[in-house]
Amino acid sequence: MRILLTGRGGQLGRALSRTLPALGELRALSRAELDISDEEALLATLQSVSPQVIVNAAAYTAVDRAEQELDAAQAVNAQAPAQMAEWAASRGAILVHFSTDYVFDGAKPEAYVETDEPCPLSAYGHSKLAGEEAIRQSGCNHLIFRTSWVFSGEGSNFVKTILRLASERETLRVVTDQIGSPTSTRLLAEITCAALSRRIAGGTYHAACSGSESWHGFARQIVWGALARGIRTSLTPDAIEAIASRDYPQSAQRPLNSRLNTQKLSRALGLQMPPWQDELHAVLDTLCSHDKA
Repeated sequence: MRILLTGRGGQLGRALSRTLPALGELRALSRAELDISDEEALLATLQSVSPQVIVNAAAYTAVDRAEQELDAAQAVNAQAPAQMAEWAASRGAILVHFSTDYVFDGAKPEAYVETDEPCPLSAYGHSKLAGEEAIRQSGCNHLIFRTSWVFSGEGSNFVKTILRLASERETLRVVTDQIGSPTSTRLLAEITCAALSRRIAGGTYHAACSGSESWHGFARQIVWGALARGIRTSLTPDAIEAIASRDYPQSAQRPLNSRLNTQKLSRALGLQMPPWQDELHAVLDTLCSHDKA
């Protein structure tokens, strides 16, 4: 199986670059090697590699900046996936693509299922939804994994940010009325490989760790875990103040409920999603071991 992975330099791309070689011949490209918003470069790469599977881990993820950079967000999150899907449809290739909980408005009281009607609140959410729709309309064989609150010990993410701030500050304010399921890149990489190797039915799946938490609760767990592992911080969990979203103005509006129902994916793969706390502990263990090395 020839596999093309885009976005190798991002946190998800790094996790996938470690797991995908088990499935076949992998060509993994970073943004420096392939800017997927460059249509000519993307087409040339697709023709050169001629992949049987395209795994698109490249994305424009600057949620607030997307409000001012609409064209850039659309180019990466919508137009490039559309081009990949069109090529995949013409060659009989499979396209694996990652989307977001931000395609929903967060008004539903329960966890979202795949058939719920999207209603994005932000330019970022609109761009990701446009990418999804283009893939589905292309008719290519595809797997779209919607996920939420992605974290790892690599790259830029909430865990790394909180650990940095905890080493610099004695107080912190974090929103408590946005609820979601923190999800590790390790799990997403494992799910991707399992879905491809088991050849599950194409379509859209929600992929996230089990359980849910607020950003405030997530931050407290990160600091608790760091302190338990001897990671030095200036901040204690009790010094993290809970605030409402209205008290933390941002350019882009976020959904208050980002929980994703993963039963469809669990049935397809025959596995249960691990608790997000377990995945967080594994990431903190890895970071702690690196600090001591």
